[in-house]
Amino acid sequence: MLPLVLSSDSHVFEPPDLWQTRIDAAFRDRAPRIERINGGDQIIVERDQILSGIGLISNAGARFEAPETISADGRFEDVHRGGYDPDQHLKDMALDGVAGEVLYPSQGLFYFRLADPQLMSAIFRAYNDWLAEFCRTDPARLKGIAMINLDDVQDAVGELERAARLDLSGAMITEYPFEDRRYDQPEYEPFWAAAASLAMPLSLHTATRRQGKIRGVGEKTLRDASSRSTKAFYPALSVCDMIFSGVFERHPTLTLAVVEFELAWAPHLLSTMDYTYRERHGEAIYRFKNDMLPSDFFRHHVVLSFQEDAIGIRLRDVIGVDNMMWGSDYPHSESTFPQSQKILADILAGVPQDEQAKIAGGNTARVYHFDLGRLHLAE
Repeated sequence: MLPLVLSSDSHVFEPPDLWQTRIDAAFRDRAPRIERINGGDQIIVERDQILSGIGLISNAGARFEAPETISADGRFEDVHRGGYDPDQHLKDMALDGVAGEVLYPSQGLFYFRLADPQLMSAIFRAYNDWLAEFCRTDPARLKGIAMINLDDVQDAVGELERAARLDLSGAMITEYPFEDRRYDQPEYEPFWAAAASLAMPLSLHTATRRQGKIRGVGEKTLRDASSRSTKAFYPALSVCDMIFSGVFERHPTLTLAVVEFELAWAPHLLSTMDYTYRERHGEAIYRFKNDMLPSDFFRHHVVLSFQEDAIGIRLRDVIGVDNMMWGSDYPHSESTFPQSQKILADILAGVPQDEQAKIAGGNTARVYHFDLGRLHLAE
């Protein structure tokens, strides 16, 4: 029997009219929308910029029933109602054996690509308002993660403070910013300080790179598969930039979640960070106090959200059991829904019960302040 299960990485699916009805009036004619093109629904922004189809972010269960049907193509009427209806969302959680969830966007992941930072910030504000209302249906079980644009740091601090007032439980920033504005730059200090002061964990979620195409384009290209297989590269760079520049030493209560990148890449990173710090003084310019190593800051400040990384579980003593959080990815095509209990039980087979409890839900409860007493009472 599994301990209490919490998903550190689940998603909502934004209703098609969200931005038309909620975005600031000045941006309404450029707001995101869904349009049907050649039988499938596409996410479009500005006048005619197609960002993505919706099939991969809306098709939970297909991997078990008909995996050959999974593609970017999809239609809104086939989206799980629980993606945009909080009451149905809670029913789907009960069906899946998940007591509480941390909620990320679906379509919203792609809006970090936008060239206009003001439009991006307006989209994020509208989303944050809607998500806060979604989570108020059951705030003990639903923990929303705000979207934050860091192109203007002071504006980002203001939106982070507003998200905290909305009772959102954390904030996601791009997994990888523009190359000349990586996270080792001093301009971000007010934002790190605000997140630490507000006890708002920050997240780097997959598919949120600020620049370039996230995946390959064109027919018969391997770049799509190659970029998926190596996708931990960019968040690893961001984690290193923050650690090596001393962000966590200056902000000792700051937490960073690396979400939907699995686990097994982390041990090698921990080893190479420490080696670089010890042996390449000219490359690791910032020197830590009290003989701390980069891996120490990782273990004290970074948590990894995984879905089905059995190899990572075997490496848990190197990664740190306290640094691992499971997530279902509901309602996306890769999701473990509606078989999360079985899949998680298989992955954790043979793991001691106290460690299972941390990985399945305890670490998520700690990071996002779930009240376990309220969850048990509501069951």
